[in-house]
Amino acid sequence: MNKFLKTIKNIFLPEQDEIFLQFIEGIECMVAKVLSLAMIAVIIFAVFDLIVFISQKLFFAPHPLFKDSLFEIFGLFLNILIALEILENITAYLRRHVFQVELVIATSLIAVARKIIIYDLDKKGGEPLIGLALATFSLSISFWIIHSRKNRSSGH
Repeated sequence: MNKFLKTIKNIFLPEQDEIFLQFIEGIECMVAKVLSLAMIAVIIFAVFDLIVFISQKLFFAPHPLFKDSLFEIFGLFLNILIALEILENITAYLRRHVFQVELVIATSLIAVARKIIIYDLDKKGGEPLIGLALATFSLSISFWIIHSRKNRSSGH
C-alpha cells in the first residue's frame, strides 16, 4: 500500500510530466484503436444491411421498382459514407495525433446532406429545413475558411 501511494505521489511531480503524458497518449491511442474496430464492425453491418434491403426490394417486393424506397436507399448509402468518414477521422488521429478539422467539417456536411436528401417535406414541414439550410451554409463557410487557410499556408 505504501509503495502504491508513493507511485501515485510521484506521478504528480513535475519531473514525471513526460511519463504521465506518454501514459495519457497511450490511453488515447488504445481508445482510438477500439473505436476503429467498432466502426469497422458498424460499416460491415451497414453494408450487409444495405445489400439485404436492396435484395428484398428487388426480389421480394411485388413491384421491384425503387421509386417508393429510393430515398431510403440513398440514406443507407450515405450512412455508410458517413461511417467511412468517421473511420477516416479516427485513423487520421492515429497517424498524426491531431483532429483534422477539415475532415470533421466534411463529415458533418455529408451528414447534413443526408438529412436533406431523405427529408420528407410533406410530413415535417418547412421550418426544420431552414435549420438544415443554416447548418449547411455555416459548415460550408467553415470548410471554405479552413481549406483556404490550408492552401495559403502550403503555398498554393
